[in-house]
Amino acid sequence: MLADNPRLKKNPNATVTSVAELVSLDSSVTEIVIDNGVGESDFAELDFSRFSKLKSLEIGNNSFSLVDTLSITGLSELESVVIGVRSFTKKRGTGSNNPNRHFYLKDCPSLKSLKVDQISFCDYGVIEIENVDALEVIEIGYDDFTYTSLELKGILIHSE
Repeated sequence: MLADNPRLKKNPNATVTSVAELVSLDSSVTEIVIDNGVGESDFAELDFSRFSKLKSLEIGNNSFSLVDTLSITGLSELESVVIGVRSFTKKRGTGSNNPNRHFYLKDCPSLKSLKVDQISFCDYGVIEIENVDALEVIEIGYDDFTYTSLELKGILIHSE
C-alpha cells in the first residue's frame, strides 16, 4: 500500500510522481519535488498548508493543468517555491482568464524565493501573494499570469 511506503512517510525529502504519492506524504516532510506531468482530471484543488515543516517546494513542468485552486499558505518555514513550464495552465492564449481559478501564496514569513517558469497560470483569474516579508527574489516567465493582475500585498520593500 502506498501510504505504508517508508520512503514517502519517513524521508524528510520526497520526490513524487503522482497525485496519489503526494496525498500520501507525511505532513512533516521538509522538501517536496513533484515530477513533470503530474496531475489528474479529478484533482482540482491543491493545498500545501498541511506540510508545516516544508522548506522547499518544486513543481515540475506540465503539471496540474486542471487544478483550479493552488494554495500555499501559513507555512512558516517555507523558503523556496519553484514552478515549472506550462504548469497550472488549461488554455494558453485564450485572451481571457477564469475567475474561478486561484493561486494563493500567503503568510509564509520565511519565503525568500518564488520562481515561476514560462506559460504557467496563463488562465488564472486570481493571483494573490501576501505577507511574505522575507521575499528577495521573484522570477516570472513570459506568458505567466497573462490575463490577470498580480497582487503583492503586505510585502516590505527594503532598500540599501
